[in-house]
Amino acid sequence: MNVIVGNKNQNLLNSLDVDIIKSINGEFSVDEIIGTFSNFFFNRMFLDITAIKDYMDIANMQKLTLNLEMDKVILLLDNTLMSNNEYLSKLISMGIYNFANNKESLMYLYNHPNTYKDVAHIHQLSSSVTTGIADNSSENDGKKSVLVRTAKVIGFKDATSGAGATTLIYMLKKFLSEKDYVVAIEVNKNDFGFFNEKDMYSVNQNNLDAAINKFGTANTILVDLNNNDGTLCDQVVYLMEPSTIKLNKMLLINKDIFDKIIGKKLILNKSLLSSKDVKDFESESHATVVFNVPPLNERMDNKEVLENLVKELEI
Repeated sequence: MNVIVGNKNQNLLNSLDVDIIKSINGEFSVDEIIGTFSNFFFNRMFLDITAIKDYMDIANMQKLTLNLEMDKVILLLDNTLMSNNEYLSKLISMGIYNFANNKESLMYLYNHPNTYKDVAHIHQLSSSVTTGIADNSSENDGKKSVLVRTAKVIGFKDATSGAGATTLIYMLKKFLSEKDYVVAIEVNKNDFGFFNEKDMYSVNQNNLDAAINKFGTANTILVDLNNNDGTLCDQVVYLMEPSTIKLNKMLLINKDIFDKIIGKKLILNKSLLSSKDVKDFESESHATVVFNVPPLNERMDNKEVLENLVKELEI
């Protein structure tokens, strides 16, 4: 089913020959739109640009792309914006390819969504577009050039279910933020919001690349990968909770897991194993454990453990 977010062009959107499950009308902040639809299943969203408060501020549009699947969103623009190649180029740089200014074009995109190839002729690659985020460009001979990403991107992945990647990232982020600019991003979930910690963001998989680029000037970006493969990360850390039940469940689901993580960094988390136990674990699994993290209380001072973990991960 489909949804409509309308404002000045509500009548046009209401005339579309599509099934609508939800329709709202008015001018909304980006946060209000995200709050309404980020966890709402829909086939397509018809989004009237005038329904977005301050839509000319490209940072607002970027925030939208980080929280909604924009390949499902069709933007209804007015004639002025449809002829504004600079604005369209910024949308395209953020992965927004589906925009139109009349009913016929909206219905065409509904049935035949654009890819980059369809809008590449509009895209002004030489323009000072930084995917709509904070302006990370510098002046050089009268032209602007986009700065290269400098952040070290470290992904964390639970190998056993509930191995604690989300909470460990939260603790690492707080610890590292005492000295450096650190950002945490979680993929395809919304658990970070419960920590009430700044610079922790939740995005869908399609927008992970844009999110990493957005915060590319941070010292470190910690990524809670969940079901993402981690190809965008500089390194991926696998977490295992080494209890018998967790390990046996993991091997039942993925018996080749230890073969797949050869050469990867493996951390035992929420572990009560002694040094001898860890050596026995390595011998039995043929895996190399880079760190053994005991159960931690995120409300307590875990500086000593986190300090040693940061050194091991070379953050």
